[in-house]
Amino acid sequence: MAYDTDKIDNAVLALLQLGLHDGNRTWKTYDWEVMNRLCEKGLILNPLGKAKSVQLTERGIVESRRLFADLFEI
Repeated sequence: MAYDTDKIDNAVLALLQLGLHDGNRTWKTYDWEVMNRLCEKGLILNPLGKAKSVQLTERGIVESRRLFADLFEI
């Protein structure tokens, strides 16, 4: 089955709002391929490393908030 990776990336980016802490850090408990694509798109900083969280870029924070509202607000 083929998947639309952009839709998957958008959903994960939106869900990163749920783990947001310390301003722009969020837990990185999602698929590594998705996290790598978000990094390549400039939405998060390098997800590699031992830290259990990753930093959202300024653009990533704005887009994450927008997507979260679009997907989940009533």
